[in-house]
Amino acid sequence: MISRKPKTLALLAVLTVPAWGTLYAQEQDAGQPEAGTVVTGMPPADLEGLAAGPEIKGMISARKDDKVQVTTADGSKTVLYISEGTQVRSSSGLFGIGRSKLATDQLLNGLPVTAKTVQWGGGLVASQIRVQSKDLRTASMIRTGTEQGFAEQTAATEALRSRVADIDQYNVKGTTNVYFDTGKWNLSQQAQADLCAAASQANATENALMLVVGYTDSVGDYDYNQTLSEKRASKVVNHLQQACGWKPYRMLTPTGMAEADPTADNSTEEGKAQNRRVAVNILVSKSVDGL
Repeated sequence: MISRKPKTLALLAVLTVPAWGTLYAQEQDAGQPEAGTVVTGMPPADLEGLAAGPEIKGMISARKDDKVQVTTADGSKTVLYISEGTQVRSSSGLFGIGRSKLATDQLLNGLPVTAKTVQWGGGLVASQIRVQSKDLRTASMIRTGTEQGFAEQTAATEALRSRVADIDQYNVKGTTNVYFDTGKWNLSQQAQADLCAAASQANATENALMLVVGYTDSVGDYDYNQTLSEKRASKVVNHLQQACGWKPYRMLTPTGMAEADPTADNSTEEGKAQNRRVAVNILVSKSVDGL
């Protein structure tokens, strides 16, 4: 079942990690292209002789091909080109990076960086990018979804999130609801099929993340329903990751909402059945949506 009612999603989404993916198109300050100008071609490997640009300090908030977007503490965004001549320096030493490594290795989304730049073609090329080794390890753990589990992954997310002032909002691209029997959290065959269909839909949506929220009907006290909603959410997350192949680093922290936000009348059996659900929401950061 697909719906497009975000309801409490905006509040939940701002408590999670920023999205990763393609770069947000933007006008730059003086020395950058005017609106509608497209810089074409690859930046040169030899950056010697190019005019110095500003130093940019912030967090990698998006990336695509030979470009990264850096968001500073005040929320401003700057696109930097990565060249074969770009050097990435960690606190433990210097190592080189080429464009072919950008997608999977050092320059991960959520990574705090300080970049020296040069001017090229109306844009900025990173001549040197400095990172802290501990930040690199943390960002890598979030990116790869290690076996250390949700608890440590969430703590790592919080460690990176605390370095920026604001978290981007998200657009809801679709919601799949799966339903449960009273007091149960096991998945029916129909629910299992619907979840993998939702994962396929999300995979076809560029830059998509998932937010899983569990709910109950009004039967039982609050503590019981809160625990039950969390068990349902956890069951759905496990199935999405283990059976449907959805990667942990593309999953926002799941939550249980007990009997909050009912979709139907809890005074009827039919309404209660509609409220015993887990909502799987497909989200895309507004900063990269549609680009």
